[in-house]
Amino acid sequence: MNKLKCASFFAGVGGIDLGFKNTGFFETTYANEMDQFAVQTYEKNFDTKVVCKDINLVEAKDITDFDVMLGGFPCQAFSIAGKKEGFNDSKGRGELFFQLERIFKEKQPKIIFLENVKNLLSHDNGNTFKVILDAITTAGYHVKYKVLNAAKYGNIPQGRERVYIIGFKDEQLYDNFTFPEEIPLTTTLHDIIDFKSKIDDKYYYTPEKYSFYDTLTETITSMNTTYQWRRSAFVRENKKNICFTLTASMGTGGHEVPLVLTETGIRKLTPRECFSLQGFPNTFMFPDLADSKLYKQAGNSVVVPVIERLAKQIEAAYKQTYKMI
Repeated sequence: MNKLKCASFFAGVGGIDLGFKNTGFFETTYANEMDQFAVQTYEKNFDTKVVCKDINLVEAKDITDFDVMLGGFPCQAFSIAGKKEGFNDSKGRGELFFQLERIFKEKQPKIIFLENVKNLLSHDNGNTFKVILDAITTAGYHVKYKVLNAAKYGNIPQGRERVYIIGFKDEQLYDNFTFPEEIPLTTTLHDIIDFKSKIDDKYYYTPEKYSFYDTLTETITSMNTTYQWRRSAFVRENKKNICFTLTASMGTGGHEVPLVLTETGIRKLTPRECFSLQGFPNTFMFPDLADSKLYKQAGNSVVVPVIERLAKQIEAAYKQTYKMI
């Protein structure tokens, strides 16, 4: 059986690609990412050679034909954690959706799969999302979208809400597609984070390194949840015993990485633990990069099991529509 060919834009380290690949029904034949460090991680784990350039410079005619567009387009312009400037983002990140539009209008793939922050729905009183939906429907697609939380749809103990936008050229395929149902959260932080072993000293918070250590010890008292040190000098505890939403800003230094209390002390999560909290397998390989790069890559990525469940729903709808069952 021929697999559906995917073209991946803003590919990052390949989280969306991995979710689709895991179904065995899809394969990424083209990938574009401008961050050279993310490209290193991607190419260490996939056979696809990444086109490492700004998407503004990518010509649609140079992309091999594909069936599915994958795009986790930059979310910082719409994120509640950022400045929420949207299409007016000072760094131009909000405009990048229109580069995707330029490509899907010319290439006309069967399916468009996009991922972004939940706040995209409400940004600018909903006008931003309306512009995006109008662009996709005007290009001839039937669109469904839904916000899914990793803890409820991926069996991953991270509170990560993302909106998934899926466009179908074929109206019958659109009709046959349904979003996955909620599943129980059975994976715990203890399944992912090592609360027992002593690890590298650089991950620990100690009184010698941090003047606010006493404040940490007063509040960080449970080995069943995660914490954050806030810039306003207080500790925030996750009351649901899961991890806070991982962000790209973990790679900027400071105290952005979530904290845990372990048998060997208070420490921040390791890059590997952050990737695991995005549902990446332990076999996922890292190139020789600084932790800061890996933290950024983890925070910029997606929850792989959620993507895989969505991809399986697309596969089921596709097989039903084209009598492949």
